[in-house]
Amino acid sequence: MPREADQRREAILELAHTTGLASVEELSLRFDVTPSTIRRDLARLQQAGSLARTYGGAMAINGRPESSLRERFGEAYEAKRGLARWAAGQVVTGESLLLDAGTSTGALAHELRRMGPLRVSTVGLTALQELAGLEDVEVECLGGILRPVSLGFVGPVTEAALERRTFDRTFLGADGVTAEDGICEADERQTRLKELMMRRSAHVYVLAHAAKLGRRPFHAWAPLPDACTLVTDESATQADVAAFTRRGIEVVVVDSTGQRRS
Repeated sequence: MPREADQRREAILELAHTTGLASVEELSLRFDVTPSTIRRDLARLQQAGSLARTYGGAMAINGRPESSLRERFGEAYEAKRGLARWAAGQVVTGESLLLDAGTSTGALAHELRRMGPLRVSTVGLTALQELAGLEDVEVECLGGILRPVSLGFVGPVTEAALERRTFDRTFLGADGVTAEDGICEADERQTRLKELMMRRSAHVYVLAHAAKLGRRPFHAWAPLPDACTLVTDESATQADVAAFTRRGIEVVVVDSTGQRRS
């Protein structure tokens, strides 16, 4: 019996690391034990410093740091290239674009090097590096406070710049994305900025490879508007996609060459 309890707690901890929050009721059903047993498990994990408890019996991961941009470059590399190629295919010459910080939008910026004329505004150093020095692409850095871990700008200066502009298309990244709560990030300044970016654009795209779908690694959220497009790769399951389509959100599934599969 103690061995079984230890295995269940290890499984709970692994579940928390991969999907973020889970309620007592969800865990009770998943492991076929009573809610009181789950509460005891959570209490033990809390005492060990592995988890922090939240209102309603949910749990939050302690000590799981945000991945650095360098760490993310090798993550789902081929999938991100496919997302970027499809996204670049939506862009029309002469448009004004807004690019988020991150590796997926950095890959998009690389694809945009062959296009033009364009005006590209960005809050990410990765996109700036890709587009710097091109004659046919006017590049605007929105500035603000630089987050070293993501190499993205946030804060009131960035927000003030956005308030005075509109864009034809906005392309966003995400640490996680769910149909219910939207885009998940480590910092509330990031999610506040993403909300504003979505409001200032005629067309909104969220670039998220399949491993990001349904993930809740942090506690800051930017709700998705109904009129947006989620772009993911072909390893996404039908269940992953269905959660978004039920909400009325368009989902585009692409392969590594950027060809649409659904």
